[in-house]
Amino acid sequence: MTEATTTARHSLWSEAIPHGRFPALTGETAVDVAVVGGGITGITTALLLKRAGLRVAVVEADRVGSGVSGNNTAKVTALQSTVYSTIERKHNAEVASDYAHGNMAAVKRVAALVSEERLDCDLHRMPAYTLAFDERELAAVEEEGTAGIKAGLPLSRDRGELMGVPFPVAGAVRLDDQLVIHPVKYVRGLAEAVDGDGSRVYEGSRVQGVEDGRPCRVHTDRGTVVAERVVIATHYPILDRGLYFARLEPVRAYCIAARLRSGTPPTGLAISAGSPSWSLARHGDLLIVAGRSHPTGSSEGDPYGGLIAFAERHWDVAEVTHRWSAQDPTSYDNLPMIGSYMPGSTTLYCATGFMKWGLSNGTMAAELLTDLVVGRANRLTATFSPHRLTLGATPKLAKLNAKVAVDLVGDRLRSAEVGSVADVPVGAARVVRDGTGKAGVYRDEAGGVHGVSLRCTHLGCMVRFNDAERSWDCPCHGSRFDVDGAVLEGPATKPLPRRDPA
Repeated sequence: MTEATTTARHSLWSEAIPHGRFPALTGETAVDVAVVGGGITGITTALLLKRAGLRVAVVEADRVGSGVSGNNTAKVTALQSTVYSTIERKHNAEVASDYAHGNMAAVKRVAALVSEERLDCDLHRMPAYTLAFDERELAAVEEEGTAGIKAGLPLSRDRGELMGVPFPVAGAVRLDDQLVIHPVKYVRGLAEAVDGDGSRVYEGSRVQGVEDGRPCRVHTDRGTVVAERVVIATHYPILDRGLYFARLEPVRAYCIAARLRSGTPPTGLAISAGSPSWSLARHGDLLIVAGRSHPTGSSEGDPYGGLIAFAERHWDVAEVTHRWSAQDPTSYDNLPMIGSYMPGSTTLYCATGFMKWGLSNGTMAAELLTDLVVGRANRLTATFSPHRLTLGATPKLAKLNAKVAVDLVGDRLRSAEVGSVADVPVGAARVVRDGTGKAGVYRDEAGGVHGVSLRCTHLGCMVRFNDAERSWDCPCHGSRFDVDGAVLEGPATKPLPRRDPA
């Protein structure tokens, strides 16, 4: 089953996003720091900088919380599947300890901000689990438990008896006192605290370019922010300087929320250690199931159908109430990149590579970015610097860029689908010859035709149609566009040109 573009329109959390709360940027405004991106990272950074005495302007292309921050499982936890054993293998135990320290502090920071700002965001404390569905996954869970304890997490081992799932598990590790929140209510509550007293939040203002200098200038489609420093908090960096696109792999994952006819959702936050990975959570009486990850631009069939089948196999599902998805970049060495945008820069900063754990990693990033901007020492700065070199991960880096080369060249060599616009079925998209080139054509349920150029406006890869979300996705660096070419996700900042093939 397909759903109308875009990602956020069907999110359980996006229903809490009002229209018109924050104005669009017009004209020119001057502040100390400009923050590009109105998600968890950008808004938290802005609030911490404001608390440090700086004037801040947040510039968001859509609405605060409408991106990945409003399309997740709402888990705020330092226990994240098998991340610690992975980091220990790729780096060492000390780096895993730094990651644990940063994420545990982030969980505490989220709880503190909810209390300090008196946010109504449905915060609940729950244990988090990494579980083994069967004996084949048990070794990975045991390895994660050992690595997590070594990293400083107060983990305990059990068989998931307190998890509240209606199926047996072979084993699990547990981290108590983790959080679930309503992520949109949370981030918009923080935005309310940012806006005012010389700081502003702007919505509906897409950044099209940044001039580095003293001062910097952030240009949007409506106005300009002049600032001494700029933080790029767009999840996937929108500026090509720094070559982040060459070191990140964008991955899409899917979520459903379901109301149960009988039984109850899990009492803990769970994620399996195997592949495919299944993530479980709850919101009130709703069950949340996430998974079916795949690289952006690749074919995944019917990911929502897979999630529904999993839920119905284990629970008595009455109806699926919501379905949504998100995109997350993972760095070549499995660590977030947080710090100066380019080596030696003291004016541009960024954060990316959160590996699907943006509520905690984005908060950790906000702490680090704030310390960098105000000149405070932070022992985690070197560990998460975007300019580190992880020699052991260079084969992964080579593999990522080899894939991009194949996507960039290979798609150009493929033949367009034979036929004309008349051959495009209702509710589907096809590649149609357009003179000497190609166009992507989608026909909606009313018979209307939507034609766009297939060349991504970022670096020129050929986009592919995502049937699950009715979007054109770039397999090279993850940019996404709706059926009329509007940008849904960066690093692209310009729409696909409209095409009207005969």
